[in-house]
Amino acid sequence: MDANGTRSSIWRNREFLPLWGSQTVGEMGSQVSVLALPLVAVVLLDASTFQVGLLAAAETSAYLLVALPAGAVVDRVVRRRLMIGCDLAQFVVIGSVPVAHALGVLTLAHLYAVALVSSVLSVFFQVAYQAYLPVVLVHGQLMDGNGKLAASRSVAQIAGPSTGAALVTLVGAAGAMTADAISFMASAGLLRAIRSPEPRRFRAEAGRRPRMMAQVREGLAYVLRDPILRNSVGFNGTANFFVIMVESLGTVFLVRTLHLRPGLIGLLLALGAVGGLAGGVAARYLARKVGSARISWIAMTLLSLPGLLIPMAEPGWMVLLFACGWISWTFSSTVAGVSLTSYRQAACPPDMLGRVSAAARWINWGTLPLGSLAGGVLATFLGVRTTLWIAVVGGCCAGLWLFFSPLRGMRDIPLAQPRPVSVAGAT
Repeated sequence: MDANGTRSSIWRNREFLPLWGSQTVGEMGSQVSVLALPLVAVVLLDASTFQVGLLAAAETSAYLLVALPAGAVVDRVVRRRLMIGCDLAQFVVIGSVPVAHALGVLTLAHLYAVALVSSVLSVFFQVAYQAYLPVVLVHGQLMDGNGKLAASRSVAQIAGPSTGAALVTLVGAAGAMTADAISFMASAGLLRAIRSPEPRRFRAEAGRRPRMMAQVREGLAYVLRDPILRNSVGFNGTANFFVIMVESLGTVFLVRTLHLRPGLIGLLLALGAVGGLAGGVAARYLARKVGSARISWIAMTLLSLPGLLIPMAEPGWMVLLFACGWISWTFSSTVAGVSLTSYRQAACPPDMLGRVSAAARWINWGTLPLGSLAGGVLATFLGVRTTLWIAVVGGCCAGLWLFFSPLRGMRDIPLAQPRPVSVAGAT
């Protein structure tokens, strides 16, 4: 890998490729559970609409509850080792669902517990992974690397639901979650293939023992002080609040309103993820031609508008409107996300990237359980389709955070080398 981070060098990067493979395998398995877990609740346990919303809230609640301290922990430990531990723990947690079903003791309480614990492990893994990526890539490669990771995530979103649908048909919803459990074991094996140690500066803080709350405040203050980060997390938090309504109610809508079979549901979710794949592939090109700052707000104010088609879906060929809406949203959010994430990774000082990433995720993803609960309550009183209309209108308006921000006056988001900063609370 050369110092300039040329396009070809990323394919010869022996540290990035196993990380990329680990992320791809883990995402593939997780996307199987995106379909399988709510189907377990709906089909096997006859869960109500509110209970499905509560399950979705449990799956994302850790972002609100533990994301901030997770960032401080990530900046104190060896990040790759933490990611491996999270993968192994996920293997046990997710694997408990098919085991409990086989023994005839599976309950909704068990599913809530699995969703909650898995959510906590996912938070620690994602925060560590975002902070670890700049260790294996130079700054000039971050846009390319994030684009490839986003593309592989979208490939998993395409192949995962269809694979999950096939597994649900063959072995049932609970049995399909076995694939997710196995994927975490494979992910851990790929991470172990990364041999180079992390730079010493990432591990030095463990001996200095800075106060955790001081670190948490420092990360949050950094995000709120930087105008680009502040508006990007405002956008993400707003978008996620409404998008999770669609995600958590989508299965209920497709099963109980449109009366679709699991196989067709998986196909629709896979078609919707095509937009994310296209966005990951096109992000670097669009950033170069249009400008990384311009394309972020253009994508989320104009290109996301076909998302309004989602609640228009009806039985028959009009079910494709659901997929078309998802294609629009996944393409737009991926294009914008690659630029915004690359800015955070490049501009943030390395010794506090974990807590800054965690602070951003606390705001970005902390709205997910709130949106899931709101979706469940609104759907109970207003109906699923009406709630979907509220969600898609709100989601399309989220891009205004980026439009009314410094990004509108820029062509490109700056990716300057960060200056090191002192650690708050360190002695």
